[in-house]
Amino acid sequence: MEFGFEGKMPFRRNRFGFVTGTIVELVPTKVGNRRADGCMLFTTVEDMDGNTVNFVVTPSTYVVDFETLSIGMPCTFWYSMDAPMPLIYPPQYNAVVAAVQKNGRMINVGYYDTSFVNEDQTLQLNLDKNVEVRTTNNQYFQGSPANHNLVVTYDNSTRSIPAQTTPLRIVVLCDFCGR
Repeated sequence: MEFGFEGKMPFRRNRFGFVTGTIVELVPTKVGNRRADGCMLFTTVEDMDGNTVNFVVTPSTYVVDFETLSIGMPCTFWYSMDAPMPLIYPPQYNAVVAAVQKNGRMINVGYYDTSFVNEDQTLQLNLDKNVEVRTTNNQYFQGSPANHNLVVTYDNSTRSIPAQTTPLRIVVLCDFCGR
């Protein structure tokens, strides 16, 4: 791997895909030959078109606001488009982030550059001292959230391109940094 300026390894940019739908099944699952121990959930989601997608929710999946997922909930699940995945139908992904759909709450998951613009150039963050920046285990993030993969929670934005918002909360996906 090449090193960036000052000999530091650059942060890895991940591309995240997402699926929005209703949870129709939650079943404890296992990895490999190990038995299901309750730490992971096999989650089936049905989208508005009736398509099903399976997600494995692991202890490292960040669930926004630490909400308990249950059958019948409308949710969005994000997954790393760069991670290996089996070529099966219905598709199956490891969930990186999960969020229950709520009126008025918007969430964006992606890489943000030094100008706090996401990689697809659709959202720019305006940060002030009131914006909480945390890690996935709810600790205060001690660095700058620039050049990281972020989970951004916000409630409104401008109609400009890119849209601008002052986030309610930012969570840094530290597991996706520097690898």
